[in-house]
Amino acid sequence: MSKREEYEQKAEALLMPVIEAGNYELVDVEYVKEAGTWYLRAYVDKEGGITIDDCEKVSRAFSDLLDREDFIEDAYILEVSSPGLGRPLKKEKDYKRSMGKELEIRTYKAVDGSKEFCGTLCAYDNGTVTIRQEDGSDRTFDKKEIALIRLAFDF
Repeated sequence: MSKREEYEQKAEALLMPVIEAGNYELVDVEYVKEAGTWYLRAYVDKEGGITIDDCEKVSRAFSDLLDREDFIEDAYILEVSSPGLGRPLKKEKDYKRSMGKELEIRTYKAVDGSKEFCGTLCAYDNGTVTIRQEDGSDRTFDKKEIALIRLAFDF
């Protein structure tokens, strides 16, 4: 397990009591380096949508726990935010919630001359995702080939 994965798992475990106490949903935790700075990000949501006040409450409680446990060696910036409309599908619950909904999929390599696909999520398992395309045909992707998968939105 990498240091990044270890930090994400520990942070998630530390954050869960705060999430449960506030009736929030923890969408994801990530520890990433961007432009030379480390970020610990927690994406939270709740029924009816998350507010700035909700994010502030979670951030304050989480920050106190992180200060007490002090398991991250590097200096980092803590961010707690909404996952946003374009959040990627990462966990089982994301796929379950998205069944029957329109998805956007981007692959690392071109498949039949394209890297971008849209369709309705009709099946998934640990290794694959299947969408029904506009023409009624099903297309199955290996998850390891998918660079991005998220709900599609028409504006």
